[in-house]
Amino acid sequence: PTRTAAHEEHVDVVHERLQAEAVQADAVEGVGFGDLGLGENIVRVLAELGAASPFPIQAATIAPILEGRDVLARGRTGSGKTIAFGAPLVESILRSQAGSRREFGRSPKALVLAPTRELALQIDRTIQPIARSVGLFTTQIYGGVPQARQVGALKKGVDVIVGTPGRIEDLVEQGKLDLSEVRIAVLDEADHMCELGFLEPVQRILRLTADGSQKLLFSATLDREVAALVDEFLVEPAVYEVAGEDQDSSTIEHRVLVIDHRDKAEILTSLVDRDGKTLVFARTRAYAEMLAEQFDDAGIPSLALHGDLNQAKRTRNLEKLTSGRVRVLVATDVAARGIHVDDIDLVVQADAPDEYKTYLHRSGRTGRAGREGRVVTLITRQRRRRMTEMLDRAEIDAPFEDARIGDDLLEEIAGRQLADVDA
Repeated sequence: PTRTAAHEEHVDVVHERLQAEAVQADAVEGVGFGDLGLGENIVRVLAELGAASPFPIQAATIAPILEGRDVLARGRTGSGKTIAFGAPLVESILRSQAGSRREFGRSPKALVLAPTRELALQIDRTIQPIARSVGLFTTQIYGGVPQARQVGALKKGVDVIVGTPGRIEDLVEQGKLDLSEVRIAVLDEADHMCELGFLEPVQRILRLTADGSQKLLFSATLDREVAALVDEFLVEPAVYEVAGEDQDSSTIEHRVLVIDHRDKAEILTSLVDRDGKTLVFARTRAYAEMLAEQFDDAGIPSLALHGDLNQAKRTRNLEKLTSGRVRVLVATDVAARGIHVDDIDLVVQADAPDEYKTYLHRSGRTGRAGREGRVVTLITRQRRRRMTEMLDRAEIDAPFEDARIGDDLLEEIAGRQLADVDA
């Protein structure tokens, strides 16, 4: 069979063997975080973080995680998975240390692996206040910055480390990080981790954790490489898929605009000239820079986000979008992995993606946490067939509409403000 056919066959086998249990949103109504087994302090901090009651993925996974089971969860980004593993992970460490004093220089008890620095920072921002509320400490371990601060934190002793595979392996090899006491290991965005070539480092890292350590794996898709991780590391996992949180989630509207190439620049400017936060995807760094400049010249505060910018600059540009100082961010796919801003209500694909997984990932930047969002993709007539095939693979229904400069259609997409859905 072709690679694709063989690949799909394999994924089906994984599915059959794992028997995912779909979690319906209505099944969790009336369930509180306390009911799931989390302590009072943690429940209070979650409320302060804006999580008053659990999302479906959280309601499904927290109890089995507290029971010590391995968990495999499929849910799109924005479904609330950081709290789904972060809160019970902190609760579990707390329970295991009940009555014992925290020692200086102690080795970490939990490890969260993420594919990018941005995601590691994002995860730590959520887990840190939960951990602090019960007297536990987290630290981030990732490359691209000097290691001294990270090593200093490890010397003092931390309970949870959040980081990327490269630097974690590096510090283990230098003898500065001991993973032998890690009782819970989390893999977030496992599919992306494999896409970036981290499969083998992740395997090596997980083999260093304590015998019988609990493994939690979160992924939007189950590919052959992710399946290899499941096979080796997860023992009879509790498997969940979040129904109603999947790609055709009703909170996201998908549209495809068929345009003439010569109108592209003007149509893009017209689409981003709006009040809400807009994320534009460009294929190359140069095009991202060019578009950000073009929008800026039109009086629309915009910035670019791509792999050529150093970490500090990327963080700063993202912060400007979060705080509302710029309304438009033009990103390449590499940089977009770290974009977790809850109120982006429009995603514009200036360049259509080549792969359905990229489409799903980009779409996941909007419609987060139950809010409404819209994804608009620009294509020329020639790309119509390819786009149709890709949407089919992504299981997304999107109307194809002809768009010209000055159309009411553009006004409607840019001008209609999306109100938040009542949570």
